[in-house]
Amino acid sequence: MASLRNANPRLKNYFKENYIPQVCEALLCGILVTCPEDPLRFLEGMIMVIIKSGLQNLLWDTCIAPSMKPNIRRLSETYLEQLFELDDQLMTPELMIKACSFYTGHLVKTHFCTWRDITHKNENVALADKMNRAVTCYDFRLQKSVFHHWHSYMEDQKEKLKNMVLRIQRIIYCHKLTIILTKWRNKARCKNKKKEDELMSKHELQLKKWRNRLLLKGASAEKSNFPEQSSSEVCLVDETLECDISQLPERAILQIFFYLSLKDVLICGQVNHAWMLMTQLSSLWNAIDFSTVKHAIPDKYIVSTLQRWHLNVLRLNFRGCLLRPKTFRSAKSSKNIYTGHYESLMPSLGPNCCRLLVWNYISPDAVPKIHRQAGCHCRNLQELNVSDCPTFTDESMRHISEGCPGVLYLNLSNTTITNRTMRLLPRHFHNLQNLSLAYCRRFTDKGLQYLNLGNGCHKLIYLDLSGCTQISVQGFRYIANSCTGILHLIINDMPTLTDNCVKALVEKCSHITSMIFTGAPHISDCTFKALSTCKLRKIRFEGNKRITDASFKFMDKNYPDLSHIYMADCKGITDSSLRSLSPLKQLTVLNLANCVRIGDVGLRQFLDGPASIRIRELNLSNCVQLSDVSVLKLSERCPNLNYLSLRNCEHLTAQGIAYIVNIFSLVSIDLSGTDISNEDLNVLSRHKKLKELSVSACYRITDDGIQAFCKNSLILECLDVSYCSQLSDMIIKALAIYCINLTSLSIAGCPKITDSVMEMLSAKCHYLHILDISGCVLLTDQILDDLQIGCKQLRILRMQYCTNISKNAAERMSSKVQQQEYNSNDPPRWFRYDREGNPLTQPENITSSKGHLELTVEKSTYSSEEEAV
Repeated sequence: MASLRNANPRLKNYFKENYIPQVCEALLCGILVTCPEDPLRFLEGMIMVIIKSGLQNLLWDTCIAPSMKPNIRRLSETYLEQLFELDDQLMTPELMIKACSFYTGHLVKTHFCTWRDITHKNENVALADKMNRAVTCYDFRLQKSVFHHWHSYMEDQKEKLKNMVLRIQRIIYCHKLTIILTKWRNKARCKNKKKEDELMSKHELQLKKWRNRLLLKGASAEKSNFPEQSSSEVCLVDETLECDISQLPERAILQIFFYLSLKDVLICGQVNHAWMLMTQLSSLWNAIDFSTVKHAIPDKYIVSTLQRWHLNVLRLNFRGCLLRPKTFRSAKSSKNIYTGHYESLMPSLGPNCCRLLVWNYISPDAVPKIHRQAGCHCRNLQELNVSDCPTFTDESMRHISEGCPGVLYLNLSNTTITNRTMRLLPRHFHNLQNLSLAYCRRFTDKGLQYLNLGNGCHKLIYLDLSGCTQISVQGFRYIANSCTGILHLIINDMPTLTDNCVKALVEKCSHITSMIFTGAPHISDCTFKALSTCKLRKIRFEGNKRITDASFKFMDKNYPDLSHIYMADCKGITDSSLRSLSPLKQLTVLNLANCVRIGDVGLRQFLDGPASIRIRELNLSNCVQLSDVSVLKLSERCPNLNYLSLRNCEHLTAQGIAYIVNIFSLVSIDLSGTDISNEDLNVLSRHKKLKELSVSACYRITDDGIQAFCKNSLILECLDVSYCSQLSDMIIKALAIYCINLTSLSIAGCPKITDSVMEMLSAKCHYLHILDISGCVLLTDQILDDLQIGCKQLRILRMQYCTNISKNAAERMSSKVQQQEYNSNDPPRWFRYDREGNPLTQPENITSSKGHLELTVEKSTYSSEEEAV
């Protein structure tokens, strides 16, 4: 307690008057002696006792219980006054400390024994209780530890037992599965063996019938007693079926004859009277295609056909027909025209048909010009194609325009028309919708200005101006003024086309949905900016180096409905362009052939977007930076992909081929120029839906790989194995046995192919339409005879560098097909073999085969759907 010696006298008086020292003494002594458990409540109770008894009666032991009061004498009455230094006596602190120490020591000594006895007794009890609890806890922990070890041991035993049971079950299951798979494999092998035996026996039987037909044909040709019976008639008699198709419904008969060419229909009309009536169905003559018989039928027979079916003709095709100018100029009446339709046409189709004909009187002056007949008689004509007709002039167009106001489709491509014809179009063809002026270079900008005369050509929705390099910017303005409703625009092979031309066109033609600019090197990104006002859905550019990634950014922002994109051979396109195309939800066709700067990163970014879901055609030919990573992404993100081209993608490996098998919707695949092997072809054969396969210039492929693929690809329709020099006759035999539905075959550059297997191909593959045997130096004229007999539907035949096929045989064959390429020159050195098929021993000065292959056997990078654009 602080000393009050030097305190304020008033404070000292306050202490004395209120008995502060006495109160503190009583309370302190009570606590020291009693040692209560709750000191505060003890002090509170003692203070209440002091208040009740009064401060005058307060003693130092008032707060001590009577039983605990010590028998001691009070020091002095002035003790507290000296303790608190309330008096003026000279009491030193040392004496006070000594007195207090003695006093407290005596109190502690007096009461310590009692406290020690009590606490010692309590400690013994607590210690005994703790020992009991400790023993109990130890026993519990010991039991818990033992139980835990026992439980772990039992769990381990149960797990081992369970694993043992599972292993036994797995062994039993594997054993059963092995037995089942063994039986299934044996059954499958037997079934496949039986199937192969059936195919082989069927193949041998058909080949035997084929050879018997050839012998019968040769024997019938040698007989002179029946000169009127032709070889074609012998075949018909030999294979006459007991089914009479004339009994079929008219709709079914029409559907059958719609697949035949004009020449075939006329031949069918000479079988018998019933067949002649079938070929005279009016609906069958709604569309007449004279281009298929342009080399075999004169002008006057064309006129007679138009005269006979003038009320039914809706579509006429004169493409490539070389019509005589004097026929155009003749303008005589036609009242003496004969009515024998088939009799008028068949003499030009062969000597065998002429024997069956009876001619009526034909006046030389009764032959009108063809296009006057089309104009005066074919009033219902809607489509007219006179493309590639060198004798078609403005005068011919005048006769047609005067009598055919309902023409909707007009193809004047590659003709000699001038501004006079352009003046006729808006005056007479008010409903004209499709117009092709491709490669017509004699009309000028003034002719385009005529399109706005009269009612104009405002209903025109399709316009082809390919190759019309004479058209200037002003000419495109004239087109925009007169043809505001154009939807489809084609401008190919026009090096003079610039961005200003396109800008002038789209100022008023804002409805364009498809645009094709191939062979326009001066078109740049500005064109895409100008086309932003149009709702483009299809767009094609090719061979343009000025188009960059900026154009694709316009596509992303302005053409959300874009479905077809063809950007082949555009070197400025990078991975950034593909990232811009990824949001296009309607995209179904994408052609980026020869865009060599595209890699795995760009394709992955494209496939991560919504565009990958609906993509059906994807052409990545010559994108040499692509690898197996891209193919894996295609298999994961393209569920509707049907056509895929990975031509010359050198980084594609066997793993990538395995990923291709997982693209289940795939129908056509092009792997030409890749490192594919026989094992890869065997893996690819697991894809059961492939109909088209191209492995051109794949030098590791041999007969074994093609045979393994053909055995599992019975629905194969198109096969290209050109320039695979290791292939021999075995692949043709495999195709003849397994792939009888083949429609297109290319074996160009395969020098080991001989006549014997081509005979099998002709005997089995009757649906063959396209055949390329260029560079097959061992083939002779015999195969052409076999093809004429067996492959009746052959339309395109390529025979470049066939040294053993004569020119006369090729000329005879040209009348049987629509398109033929032939020369008997020696194979070029990059074929790597000579005219006998022997490999060249000195390969110097031989240019890289890949570059030549791309130039020589480059297939069109556009599918049939692209051509429809």
